Amino acid sequence: MFATGYTPYSSVVDQRVGFPQGPVGWQGAPQSPSSYIVKKILRLEIPTDTYPNFNFIGRLLGPRGNSLKRIEASTGCRVFIRGKGSIKDPGKEEQLKGRPGYEHLDDPLHILIEAELPANVIDARLSKAQEILEELLKPVDESQDYYKRQQLRELAMLNSPLREESPRLSPHPSPHPSPHQGGASPFS
Repeated sequence: MFATGYTPYSSVVDQRVGFPQGPVGWQGAPQSPSSYIVKKILRLEIPTDTYPNFNFIGRLLGPRGNSLKRIEASTGCRVFIRGKGSIKDPGKEEQLKGRPGYEHLDDPLHILIEAELPANVIDARLSKAQEILEELLKPVDESQDYYKRQQLRELAMLNSPLREESPRLSPHPSPHPSPHQGGASPFS
């Protein structure tokens, strides 16, 4: 079903889904073909054979999965890490191998980018997601890796006992000051 290799749009599955049903759309207005909801899936290979010691999954996910969530939010696409090595626990991966829904574990590590969007925007959104992810799939020396430094900074903030929502930082005894007390968070 999916091709392998590093060519742009290695594999795209295209199908019309859901809305609209027929030639008439919202409030009886004639429906334009560009407003049909289309589902496409794109596959990108992760070059683990070429760079076996590089932590691609950590780079893609980021602290608590936030980096991947941001890519999904900014592009409107869903991103899935699939294939051998996509499950953190190798023992559990071995148990799941061959079971229905886990056939991908027989494939090399790869990313699926899935979008279900109007036909007139889906290609641009998939291209944007592909561009961001391909950039993250280029191994960078740790001393030069700005993206990883940002992720480590974010992780430090997430793990810090002095987060913004912490009552210790608030100038007020309550973590939710009333609007009448004035004062702003030191991070505003």
